[in-house]
Amino acid sequence: MIMIDRLIEQALLEDIHTGDITTLAVVPHQRSASARLIAKENLVVAGLSTAARVFSILDSSISFDPCLIDGEKASPGTVLATIHGDASQLLMGERVALNLLQRMCGIATLTSSFVEAVNGTSARIVDTRKTTPGLRQLEKYAVRVGGGINHRTGLYDGVLIKENHITAAGGITEAIRRARAYIPHTLKIEIETESLTQVDEALAAGADIIMLDNMSIDDMKAAVTTINGRALVEASGGVNLERVRAIAETGVDIISVGALTHSPRAMDISMLLD
Repeated sequence: MIMIDRLIEQALLEDIHTGDITTLAVVPHQRSASARLIAKENLVVAGLSTAARVFSILDSSISFDPCLIDGEKASPGTVLATIHGDASQLLMGERVALNLLQRMCGIATLTSSFVEAVNGTSARIVDTRKTTPGLRQLEKYAVRVGGGINHRTGLYDGVLIKENHITAAGGITEAIRRARAYIPHTLKIEIETESLTQVDEALAAGADIIMLDNMSIDDMKAAVTTINGRALVEASGGVNLERVRAIAETGVDIISVGALTHSPRAMDISMLLD
């Protein structure tokens, strides 16, 4: 909560700075008002508590009453929440609250589409570290709301040996050996591979999770057959809604999708004063 509050406070400072000139000039002092947050398109709700916190930080007397809960679907015209308080404070918090809410709903909605696309397979949709700087905690929460699963949070909580690590270490086998010697037994080792030859080497070296990076569908099928349950298999790279079902049907366990957080479309949501 402390991190989120700091983020919101910085966003409010960025927007309001020395004062909301328009509101100060136009809105009568201590004018009470009510407002509604309204969905303008089909979406999966995520981030209502974050939007509420924006107004609470501005003015603790503002009441924010959600009409839905995160994870529920809304259609055009659906009222997501009602807000009551000083009109000036509502207007000053409007854009920051909407920016965060619209982005989080966008991530949850996109994630839900990917999850639905692989329904009936054993594959799980996971996110990546391709997040907006400073917003990772909120964006990964929105992925979970949309039915996805979080990959590692950051560089500190999981071992993922990628192409540059392999180069620096001197090869796949040496990279895995060094990682195994360094980490506690409670952590798993994941390694990125780009060919079936590298898959064989990673498997022989004892990788716990093998990432198939930008491989063809046929190569993914072959890799899954070769690995045969001896390691978890993750597909990554070039994943989109048109291709994700075919990837899932290769038998991979995990499909990581950077687009969930690096390029979601913000959902159309408005705040209207009554």
